[in-house]
Amino acid sequence: MIYDVKYETMSRADMQKLQLARFQKIVNYAYNNIAFYKNKYDAAGFKPEDLNTLDDIRRIPFVTKKDLRDNYPYGLLAVPKESLLRIHASSGTSGKPTVVCYTKNDMEVWTECCARICAAAGITAKDTVQISFGYGLFTGALGMHQGLERVGAAVIPASSGNTERQVILLKDLAATGLVATPSYALYIAEMLEKLGYDIKDFNLKWGLFGSEASTQEMHNELRKRLNIETTDNYGLSEIIGPGVSGECLMHVGMHINEDHFYPEVLDSVTFEPVEESTPGELVLTTLTKDGMPMIRYMTKDITSLDYSPCSCGRTTVRMQRVTGRTDDMLIIRGVNVFPSQVESVLLAMPEIGGQYEMIVTRENYLDKLEIRVEVLDGNLLTDYANLLKLRDKVKQRIKVVLQIDADIKLVEPLTLKRFEGKSKRVTDLRNLK
Repeated sequence: MIYDVKYETMSRADMQKLQLARFQKIVNYAYNNIAFYKNKYDAAGFKPEDLNTLDDIRRIPFVTKKDLRDNYPYGLLAVPKESLLRIHASSGTSGKPTVVCYTKNDMEVWTECCARICAAAGITAKDTVQISFGYGLFTGALGMHQGLERVGAAVIPASSGNTERQVILLKDLAATGLVATPSYALYIAEMLEKLGYDIKDFNLKWGLFGSEASTQEMHNELRKRLNIETTDNYGLSEIIGPGVSGECLMHVGMHINEDHFYPEVLDSVTFEPVEESTPGELVLTTLTKDGMPMIRYMTKDITSLDYSPCSCGRTTVRMQRVTGRTDDMLIIRGVNVFPSQVESVLLAMPEIGGQYEMIVTRENYLDKLEIRVEVLDGNLLTDYANLLKLRDKVKQRIKVVLQIDADIKLVEPLTLKRFEGKSKRVTDLRNLK
């Protein structure tokens, strides 16, 4: 189902015309209402009237997460604080939290965008959807909650944690949909099996997954373990939260709500645009956000754009699944390594579980990578010959993909840490400062 036919099926020419008008409006609005933007643009020699075509966007300076932290908490507000209806914030695990604020109009836009991605993922008023994101300052749970309610679905606000109870709720309340991170959904599948349930006795049909990068292999595993149709969706709190883009049932990328968010994909070194379908860093601009507009925000997420027609009927540009982040990239012995590469290898091997951990150390000026991964059958750990054979098999496949050697440590099932929110797969113990 297409939720908003007018904007989701708009011609490319009409969309670009709309985007330019909204871009000009938001640049003027930010320049005249937020000192940060005025100072930044003046220093760069850019004036709002210089924006006459979409190509002129490249003259506008970028905004980074550091800018949000430097202006914590309300330095990027364009409206009086009394005009706000909602305030969210990041966890602040790597510094001050980034605060994001919403006006009444922002809340309406957010709800509309989340409703679109829920509809694209197959959700209708006939569905009952369990949300296993943590409720609170994190935007994921409440954003998806309001979008699901907008399309008429019943919502089970289970929040995260207490995984055994999650399984019981899914079964007893006859949930047809699950909202979670892919890694937590996999943990729910493991718990379901551990408790002795048969997935055929559940009503699940849909899995709407987001909040962390995932691979096709992860989605294949979730489809098999939970007997569901899975879709990916994308958002970030600095832009609006979930609702920036979502996958339709054609599975050819995530449709960006580009009447509200203008996307660019740039080379992460030169910051020049890359060719269509070429991976680069995603840069986003909020075209309709009142409270805290973000203009050319560097997301650090790596993806590519596809403007070709989609057989679902939507004409909006599609972004491919995020393969990693520029700040998550590890450089090991001069080689660029992303956790998603490791995940793809491991989930393609039937003997291996979906949980893994990467530990990077440095000894005598040489980087070392250890990958800890669970075997599915714990009995294998007592079969030394077959254990060595599997370890060597994993080691060889990892080397083919990463082009470096890694130490492989096979561990018992359900021994690695599970994550209720975003998974943390990498521990870098090197002192690279």
